[in-house]
Amino acid sequence: MLQLQPFTAKDFEQLIDWVSTDAFLLQWGGPAFTYPLTTAQLHQYIFGANVEDATTYVFKAIDSTTNACIGHISIGRVDRIYRCARIGKVLIAPEHRGKGYGGQLMNEALTYAFGELQLERVTLGVFDFNEAAIQCYEKIGFTQHRFIENARAYHNTYWHLIEMELTKERWLAAQRITV
Repeated sequence: MLQLQPFTAKDFEQLIDWVSTDAFLLQWGGPAFTYPLTTAQLHQYIFGANVEDATTYVFKAIDSTTNACIGHISIGRVDRIYRCARIGKVLIAPEHRGKGYGGQLMNEALTYAFGELQLERVTLGVFDFNEAAIQCYEKIGFTQHRFIENARAYHNTYWHLIEMELTKERWLAAQRITV
């Protein structure tokens, strides 16, 4: 079972270790970060996060049986008027991939978004080559909303982005089916 806890400066070094290449940083953090990832960038990232009425919530994921930190996720662009937000910065630690943590991490974040924050819609972006993540998101109930060709330039190539969305109603329906 996973638990979300606020991501703090104490967690910076571990996250920096997980982000080992410029390609991975671009995939994980988009243009908001530059390689190599630094503590200064992470301080800016969490500035104003995880406080009352914040627009960004940044979490580490803790396996409650081992107390190990196994991942990271954020809920950003929180709009309380339109009751929507965007999931981002999804990361499972390299040594914990392929063990089913991705779905658990997403469900914990969605529980927070739809429960604690009382949102009605959550979006995310995923590059089309990240098939494991796409399958995970679809299993949870996300659907493709838009396809953006050449969304990111990386060296001499372009990456295509799939925008996905999930409503609270569809997520709750998917929970009843998969539980």
